Order: sequence, then C-alpha cells, then structure tokens
Amino acid sequence: MPKKALILIEGSKMGTGQMYVQAAKGLGLHPITLSADPARYDYLATENNDAIRVDTDDLDALIRECSRLREIYHIAGITGFPNPGEAVYATVAKLCRHFGLPGPNPESIERCCDKSAQRQLLAEAGVPVPAYRMATNAAEVERAAAEIGLPVILKPAVGNGSTGVRLCRGAEELAEHMVYLLGGTYEWQTSPRILVEEFAQGPYFVADIMGNTIIEIGAGDFGPPPNFVYREYTYPAPLTDYQRARIADVSLSCLRALDLRWGPTNIEFRWTERGPVVIEVNPRLACSPDPQLIQLANGVDLVTEHIKLVIGNEWDLRKRHWQTATARFLVPDRDGTLDRIEGADQAADVPGVAEITWYIKPPTPIIMKGDSRDCIGHVIAASPTPTQTSTILQRAVDSITWSITPFPTIDG
Repeated sequence: MPKKALILIEGSKMGTGQMYVQAAKGLGLHPITLSADPARYDYLATENNDAIRVDTDDLDALIRECSRLREIYHIAGITGFPNPGEAVYATVAKLCRHFGLPGPNPESIERCCDKSAQRQLLAEAGVPVPAYRMATNAAEVERAAAEIGLPVILKPAVGNGSTGVRLCRGAEELAEHMVYLLGGTYEWQTSPRILVEEFAQGPYFVADIMGNTIIEIGAGDFGPPPNFVYREYTYPAPLTDYQRARIADVSLSCLRALDLRWGPTNIEFRWTERGPVVIEVNPRLACSPDPQLIQLANGVDLVTEHIKLVIGNEWDLRKRHWQTATARFLVPDRDGTLDRIEGADQAADVPGVAEITWYIKPPTPIIMKGDSRDCIGHVIAASPTPTQTSTILQRAVDSITWSITPFPTIDG
C-alpha cells in the first residue's frame, strides 16, 4: 500500500511549518513541501523532510507535481502557509477541489484574502468594521483620508504580517506613507490598491476558530506607532463574560458573511466605544506562536487537529486544562548586523518558560521594516495565573541580550 503523504504548500520561518511537519509525522503521514524556494526554510534541510522546488504561483504546475506524487504516494491531504502571500490559501483550496480532497471553498478564500472585498461583505452583513475607502492613487488616498478624518490606517488590499500597514496621524505621515506605497519602494503582490480606513482605537483581541467552534480568544499588544509590530500575545485574554460573548457573536457573524464554514480562521478585533470592531478576518490558522500558546493555555493542539480535518479524520477540540500563556516578541531597535545573542540558555532554565525560538541566527544583517519581519524571536511562558506568567516572562526576557553592529557609513 502506498505511503500516506501530506502536501504542504510553501513553509514558515516562524515555526509553524516545522510544527506541521512534526504533527504530520506523529499522525503517520509523510510530509512533502512544495515551495518556490525550499532553502528559505531551515527545518526542511533536516533528515526526512522532503521538499520539491515548484512555482507555487502556478496552479497548473502544482497540479502536475501533485499528480506525479500521486503515482508514488497516497495523498491524504493538502494544506499550506501564507508565504509569500495569502493567495497561497486560495491555491490550496483549488488544489483540494481539483483532487477531491477536504478543503475550504476557493471562492470564499479569495474574497476573504482581498481586504476590500472582505470589508464590503462584512459591512453589508452588518458586522461592525472601521469606516473605509479604496484608493489606487495619491489623490484618492487624500480624498478618502479627508472624508474619514485623520488619523487613518493605510494598508495594501492584499498582504499579511502588517507589511505596508501604517497609522497616519497627520498630513505629513500620510504623504510619507503614500510615497512609500506608490513610489516604487513597496513590492506589490497585485496592482496597487490601498485600503484607507478609520483608526479603531482600543485593546486588541484575536479569536481563534476551527469550523464554527471558537477555541480561544487572545489579547495582543504592539510596539509604538505608527507601525504595528507585535510585542506580546496572551491566551486567554482577560475579558469579562460580556466581552467574550460579544466577540464570539461577532466572530460567528463574520463566518456567515464570508462563507467560511470549513477549517481554521482567526479574526482580529479592536474593542472600541461601540464594542468589538473587526480589523481583519484571516481564513487560516494563526501563525506561530499562537498555536503553542493555545495548547499551553487549554491543551488543544490546533496544528494536529487541523491536519486531521485536512485528511478527513475526526478532530478533538476538547479543552484539557486552563492556565495563562504569554509570548513576548524580541525586536531590535536599530539597523545593523546582529553579531551575537547571549543569555538564551539562562532564560530557558527559568521555571515556567516553555519555549525560546529565534527566527534568525548571527551574524545576520537587520534592516527594520516596521512590520512582523522585524521580530527576531520570541519567548513563551505559562503558569496557572496571569501575574505569575508575567513575572516568569519578564525574568526570562531580562536574561537575554544581543549585540547589533551598525552598518558602515560612506565616510567609514
């Protein structure tokens, strides 16, 4: 009988890809990664991690490769990761449909990955979203900002990881970011389309969902504006029963409005004066470290349960315990060459520290981009109480130091 294989489209540098590989093996599957550049993902170089180079933007090329693999393996399922962009999920959905495998509706995924189309569908369904306008040039951006009123958020209509997203508090910041997005510096995945939206002010929360089941709600924190660089995530979020019920209700409204009836979804909110306002609906499992935090907080292994769904098996979303898990992202404050990291072993020895992960290794050049790519690693701690977890995490983070040597100047 042919070996059962799980096809993974692209990978993840932040740990999620390796988690899928390990979980697949734990379920008796042979993971095979199809990527435009497998060398991007260090974990694929380890033993028994098959990786095949293929243009993942070319659906026909992927179909041909999967058809070839099907002559060797029994392909049990196909899934993927948002690298280089969210469009991977629509491609995965189309592959699943083509081969008759369990998967989401491709049309629903495509609509959801377009932030403009997503906003329109949510607004039409009465889901609370920020006021917004679409723009394709500087004049339209300025007009939209004037109609909504500063401050506004400018973000590409297609993208992930907060790339190209910025809070514009005044005319100068608005003009500056327009130049960045429209002046040839920003790398567009599609033709330039900018979402101009109201800045929904308030605490940030994220709901992690599988099917129609809300697994957990987390709280997040960002570094200083005008950028949105992750600083910290905590599960479960410190919510009142009313807040939790409102977020759950709006989450399910999002699923209905966007026709997301299968698989994982994570929905980002700001709790404003009018309650939960939807910032973004992502038709996928949240990236690392969210799955680890949820497993530490309540015992649900979302990666394994998602793979079970992908291969048509029954899943188990029962919570097994309750504690507080928090991740602190490690973010440099300057450009330069990361030439050393110290104290990670001492931090790992702090009781209650569950994980320390580095996304890059010294020596590595760092150029701050103002988005998730600025994070160089994270530390996760877990304990029975929020206060204890916070204390553990701070002790661990305080143990870690790194050195960044500035790039040589022209004079130097």
